[in-house]
Amino acid sequence: MALRISIPPVTRVLLILIVSLSFLYNVARFGRIVEDASATTSQPTPLVPYLALVPSVCIFYPWTLLSASFVEQNVVTLLINSANIFFGGKYLERAWGSRAFAMVVVVAALVPNLIIVPTYILWGAVMGNTTRAQTPITGGITLQAAFLVAFKQLVPEHSVSVYKGVVKIRVKHFPAIFLVLNTLGGILLGTDTALLLAWYGLVTTWVYLRFHKWQPDVSGSSTGGEGSKGDASETFAFATFFPNALQPPIARACDQIFTLLCSVGICRPFSDEAVASGNEQAAARGENGLPNIMSEGRSARAMGKREEAERRRALALKALDQRLANARVAPVTVNTSVSGDQEALGQTDYEPDNQ
Repeated sequence: MALRISIPPVTRVLLILIVSLSFLYNVARFGRIVEDASATTSQPTPLVPYLALVPSVCIFYPWTLLSASFVEQNVVTLLINSANIFFGGKYLERAWGSRAFAMVVVVAALVPNLIIVPTYILWGAVMGNTTRAQTPITGGITLQAAFLVAFKQLVPEHSVSVYKGVVKIRVKHFPAIFLVLNTLGGILLGTDTALLLAWYGLVTTWVYLRFHKWQPDVSGSSTGGEGSKGDASETFAFATFFPNALQPPIARACDQIFTLLCSVGICRPFSDEAVASGNEQAAARGENGLPNIMSEGRSARAMGKREEAERRRALALKALDQRLANARVAPVTVNTSVSGDQEALGQTDYEPDNQ
């Protein structure tokens, strides 16, 4: 039997985008390299401003604020980001729905790029280095950060085994590891673009999920069972992204910033009810667990069998209740000649189990 892989629609579109835009970008960049080699003067970095995000000229190519996140400059990063979208996108799109997942992707791709443009322009102006504003910005670093933040929200206490269980890492630690690696790479290897995009992508996604994204109700604790806006759970506070030793000072600093934002009307403080509901939602999400995305067919069949069993059980209970109700309403004529056992049977009262 041939292996059949089901890919949700938004995830499928993202995979097509990253492969096609990366191919077009590298073809165009190779053409620019050939042109620069034949010219009398050559530019250190060949620019493709209509696909890559170039801060100094992005005003003429505004779509690059979004498309640059789906452009990879080499095969290694293309494979990494494709795997991130394939595996992470499949799970998150099924957990949130296509529309909510697409919104998170747009926010995680667009907002960090909007922030990094003035960062490089100001950096070049302060340092007197005009080439900073001509840095081509590409790559799905922000999407990788966004997916790690999403998994931190959904299944923070679950572990991922590496090297056949020799190393086990909890999901909640992945964002911190991701930030450390990109920060060290930016300082030691000069990959400052990845450093900035990692931090911008993580903070942007956390703010959106924490305060703005509509969260479905998985515990029945929200009003009307319709869900709530944002995630007020204590396990999703920004300080929880860092090691325990660093959480108290980070929490104090975040509290001061949050109080300032609330005082100017940018944010609103969470109520005690919202925090309690958020904690219940987080506990319910943790109980649901992290499914194996490669065995989704068997999971769906098992869920269908459980639903069918519950439906049959409900019908059976309904039929039993109907019979008992009819037995109470219908008049019973008792013949004095009946046996004692039959008389006792006719006088039996049904008392439903309160459990």
